[in-house]
Amino acid sequence: MSTLNFPRTLAAVALVCTASLAAAVSLSDLSSKDATAGVKTALEKGATVAVSRLGVQNGFLNNDKVKIGLPGPVEKARPILKMLGQGKRVDELEVSMNHAAEAAVAEAKPLLLNAVKNMSITDAKNILTGGDNSVTEFFRQKTATQLTTKFLPIVKKITDGNGLSAQYNTLMSKASASGLTKENSTVESYVTQRALDGLYTIIGEEEKAIRADPVGTGSAILGKVFGALK
Repeated sequence: MSTLNFPRTLAAVALVCTASLAAAVSLSDLSSKDATAGVKTALEKGATVAVSRLGVQNGFLNNDKVKIGLPGPVEKARPILKMLGQGKRVDELEVSMNHAAEAAVAEAKPLLLNAVKNMSITDAKNILTGGDNSVTEFFRQKTATQLTTKFLPIVKKITDGNGLSAQYNTLMSKASASGLTKENSTVESYVTQRALDGLYTIIGEEEKAIRADPVGTGSAILGKVFGALK
């Protein structure tokens, strides 16, 4: 007949009780300090993952979710351009656009992390209670203007190497002068916008993963704070 080992049994009971209490933590139980720390960790993780995935060779080109296709007017003219012997340059333009986005996004991390550093307690509360894409929207609101300014010259330097970009810019500038469009009137503005969209898309994916399984992130603070939303 076996006997109970009371010290071990009591230790096991204590562990179960501790786990139950942790699981029972609600959003109202969190301190402002913990809530802010958890949100900052999520923001930093989202930014780091997105830049590490996209800001590398073929980060955009090999990712169908964010790969940048040719601008509308160029895509429509693609068959004609190929007939005129410009097919290779068209293909090269598409590749150079994606490489330009990769080079631009590689420079995004300092601005993203600066936004995290300057996040207010109100921002943290809004992110926690704002829904599944609130991290992404925070970055979009706080960094889009600065990132656009930073991305444009990087993108332009790369896309200017393809002669078709100049032809596209001429075409779009005429359309803009006619009042038909002002959006993406140059290749660099088009690529810059797509680069930003891709960056926020990957941040959004990381945010959803954190919210879906905060404990699985391996971060105690993420597990505590985002687990309280369950």
